[in-house]
Amino acid sequence: MLAIYGTPSGGVVYENHADDAEAKGIRFVTWDRPGYGDSTPRPGRSVADVVEDAAAIADQLELERFAVWGVSGGGPHALACAALLGDRVPAVASLASPAPYGADGLDWLAGMGEDNIEEFGATLQGRIALESVLQRHAAVLAGLAADDLRATWETLLTPVDAEVTTGRLAEYLLESMREALAPGVEGWLEDDLAFVEPWGFELDAIRVPVLLWHGVHDRFVPFDHGRWLAERIPGVEARLTDDDGHLTLIERRVPDVHAWLLERL
Repeated sequence: MLAIYGTPSGGVVYENHADDAEAKGIRFVTWDRPGYGDSTPRPGRSVADVVEDAAAIADQLELERFAVWGVSGGGPHALACAALLGDRVPAVASLASPAPYGADGLDWLAGMGEDNIEEFGATLQGRIALESVLQRHAAVLAGLAADDLRATWETLLTPVDAEVTTGRLAEYLLESMREALAPGVEGWLEDDLAFVEPWGFELDAIRVPVLLWHGVHDRFVPFDHGRWLAERIPGVEARLTDDDGHLTLIERRVPDVHAWLLERL
């Protein structure tokens, strides 16, 4: 099973996810997207380009068939695998995924916390403006203690997300972001630019089962993104929940995702 974590994040596995995978007999794999950690940058990459990496990793591991899940910035990449890898991927889950930028009928920035409005406002201005913003955010993250993460993300955290942004989850999030950003902000920058450009595939090309999960209390990727995707992914099973935010999906929902994907492998 391939897991695609959010933006920015490196190929660091959250142990809660690894423990659940081991208990269920799942071979759990993740990696650094281009520009993160030890992975070579790929300037100008699209969301769809992740399919080449996923297929190459599966080939190296001799996996003929594999499920995929992605959360947050990993969500569009997981959907790309659903659309473009055919029968090799029998099922995909996408959690708290943004919708394509410019999506008809969706105010893309509405409902985001101020930090993300600043980040994606700079994204729409182009590489130079975005790099300046991301370097500033990366410098803050580099010197942050886990106990300070809630205060740093104040504009992004609804009460349900603030509740889980403590202890090991906060430590994990910082560890993953720091690993990803060790060589610089190139991976983060390329992720953001890819989200607001054409993704390289159409949602109506998806022919495999998709589980879509989005919480109403999400200021990272607002709930309307999930609702928009739920209305357009063919045959999707949508769990649009009243008691989740963004980070609660990472903390609490992955075991259910694993179980759902296993039923379809």
